[in-house]
Amino acid sequence: MAESNTPGETPPAPEEDFSKAVERQESRKLKARSRDGRGVWFGLGMFGLIGWSVALPALAGVALGAWIDRTWPSPYSWTLMLLLAGIILGSLNAWHWVSQERKKIEKDQ
Repeated sequence: MAESNTPGETPPAPEEDFSKAVERQESRKLKARSRDGRGVWFGLGMFGLIGWSVALPALAGVALGAWIDRTWPSPYSWTLMLLLAGIILGSLNAWHWVSQERKKIEKDQ
């Protein structure tokens, strides 16, 4: 026996789902365009900030490790150990910046 479907009980047609998705995307795009200072240059600046936040601690680790290796010779390479520590520290720093920006974006939506 077939059930009777009232207009309120029928699932939305795939065309309706698509139009709602397009509407949401267009809304996000318009909201992004209305933000001041958040254009292409902002994205490139953020990209550079992330890169430098990883590169600087890594280079500082290499410099400190090379100095330690020259000053106090040991069987362990302090340069490599501190390079790894700098990359880890820089990656955590970059993750922090990205998560802050993501929270700001989610808050605006």
